[in-house]
Amino acid sequence: MAKRAAVPAGPLGDDFSFVSPVAKYMLFFFNLLFWMISMVMVAVGVYARLLKHAEAAMACLAVDPAILLIVVGVLTFLITFCGCVGSLRENICLLQVFSVCLTIIFLLQLAAGALGFVFSDKARGKVSEIINGAIVHYRDDLDLQNLIDFGQKEFSCCGGVSYKDWSQNMYFNCTATNPSRERCSVPFSCCLHDTDQAVINTMCGHGMQARGYLEASAFIHTNGCIDKLVNWTHSNLFLLGGIALGLALPQLVGIVLARLLINQIRDQIKLQLYNQQHRADPWF
Repeated sequence: MAKRAAVPAGPLGDDFSFVSPVAKYMLFFFNLLFWMISMVMVAVGVYARLLKHAEAAMACLAVDPAILLIVVGVLTFLITFCGCVGSLRENICLLQVFSVCLTIIFLLQLAAGALGFVFSDKARGKVSEIINGAIVHYRDDLDLQNLIDFGQKEFSCCGGVSYKDWSQNMYFNCTATNPSRERCSVPFSCCLHDTDQAVINTMCGHGMQARGYLEASAFIHTNGCIDKLVNWTHSNLFLLGGIALGLALPQLVGIVLARLLINQIRDQIKLQLYNQQHRADPWF
């Protein structure tokens, strides 16, 4: 009687899964956290936009912090939504979208950092352009105004290159035809403040652009914020590196978890196909 061929090892049981619950739910809760943060960002941005006067808000969309908050929030919401649903439903397509988006963002950040370092002069020119645009729209946007005042106070500076850059603003313009009461002035955030002063004099920058550097320096900060920002950057490279690493690390974790889960799901699909094929095998 002929001897029957050896039966190959049977397939793994239906209860077995290559998909690790640890990787799956780590990725889910990781995305859920940033998904909730993105919704808060969008809500705050929309609320800030609604509080502003429509015409004034439309005049400076390019430098509006609320718009930036909304854009970043929406992008984060869409990406993390793909990560959440993809991990929970074990959907390879959504996980690939999530992984690719994070990879592109990570590479863009690396490219921006490298280009900013290599082309530092052009980066400085771009920063100067942004600051000058913010100066022009200083009175048009309350959020932008508070942001500029905060920066001038923290860096003890005034304007872009010097305090006379405030003449670019229609209210602070120093021409004789300017009817504004703030003509030739600078914002109060440029002023030198006494630590013992209980009440801030918001008119302390009145007429300072009409004075020379030496005379004005007794009352306000005359140095521009661009040089102060560059010097601060050079003095805090380790801090900036730590912040960059802190931003990059969650992205790398998300990319690794997504790729790991994709490979596990593919292995699970192969296992299911293998089991289906062997169930039809009469020798199984």
